[in-house]
Amino acid sequence: MTDFADSADTIVAHDGDHAFDAVVPPIVQTSLFTFSSFDEMVSTYKGERSRMVYSRVTNPTVRAFEEKLAALEAADDAIGFASGMAAISGTVLAFVEPGDRIVCVRHVYPDSYRLFETLLKRWKVTTTYVDGRDHEAVAAALKGARLFYMESPTSWMMEAHDVGALAALAKAEGVVTVIDNSWATPVFQQPVTLGVDLVLHSASKYIGGHSDTVAGVVAGSAALIRRIRQTIHPYIGAKLAPFEAWLLLRGLRTLPVRMRSHEAACLTIARRLQALKPVTAVHHPGLANRLPPGLIGTSGLFSLELDESVDIPAFCNALQLFKLGVSWGGHESLVVPALVTRHQAAGPNSAIDFGVPERVVRLHVGLEGVDALWRDIEQALASASTTGREAPGLASL
Repeated sequence: MTDFADSADTIVAHDGDHAFDAVVPPIVQTSLFTFSSFDEMVSTYKGERSRMVYSRVTNPTVRAFEEKLAALEAADDAIGFASGMAAISGTVLAFVEPGDRIVCVRHVYPDSYRLFETLLKRWKVTTTYVDGRDHEAVAAALKGARLFYMESPTSWMMEAHDVGALAALAKAEGVVTVIDNSWATPVFQQPVTLGVDLVLHSASKYIGGHSDTVAGVVAGSAALIRRIRQTIHPYIGAKLAPFEAWLLLRGLRTLPVRMRSHEAACLTIARRLQALKPVTAVHHPGLANRLPPGLIGTSGLFSLELDESVDIPAFCNALQLFKLGVSWGGHESLVVPALVTRHQAAGPNSAIDFGVPERVVRLHVGLEGVDALWRDIEQALASASTTGREAPGLASL
């Protein structure tokens, strides 16, 4: 495999020509595009001519982002959405019908799980969940399935898979493969080169990188992206807006640099946490002897488990640089305890159903500086120690 991490630097830094010789593409903030003649309009509607018509379907700024993301993922094409969940639901709905079955790796993103277990169940689409590390179980589950939905690493427990091997198992059964690549980004993993059919991102995460944009995107072969564009995208209305696309293009410029910084800081903190007595486990793929084939780097998101000597709510409250907040992938460091997600009112609850231990805490390591972040963790653990006292925070939940 070529070193796509190096090529990513060039892809994100350079474009073609822009209007007025600008180095940044313009924001084409328009709802529609007019025609010069009746004949041009008719030929466009007949599909004889390709051009912009309406920004709910295509827009120049959005198209610039889609082409850039497709190049990064080594894919033929890509399509932008208004959110990561719009990208997930739009992709899945383009390929499943009532009575179909999906295979999905366990510990998947909670809202993906809720999509499968609520909306899709109403349409008689069922889902089988498997441990993606167990290839025999995956192969058995794939028989008769329509779609295989993957994450690697997975949400919360960070289980990393041999994506190429899983894709080959699905291909042997004629099953369409989809993977959420938000964690690794195309800087550290290109699933299309491993045989995966469709790669999606919550572009709100590392693609945007500044926590100021909500968006999603899917990349894959021209035929599969065309199917999503023609059968789903125009009708669910979850289009990517020009301004958001421009913000994403801006975020892509620094994606490789940011990912390497997140990776280095996160690995340093994860390794230091392994040596602490209150930490019973650290879930980070980079701590293994080797990464799975095709994964050449890691990001800033991981989780750890704390023993009973730590009051988890007090630990979270004592953190100063790590803020309590959902999402991840921006410049800021974040913390989310599994205790909170296990009490989320919107069900069903993947944390409970998949057995995520209640003493798991997920951290996103931002760009504030590794030593400052480590001091923050140390002081919060000391502040939250329950040695010689009760742990009122846990008792209240």
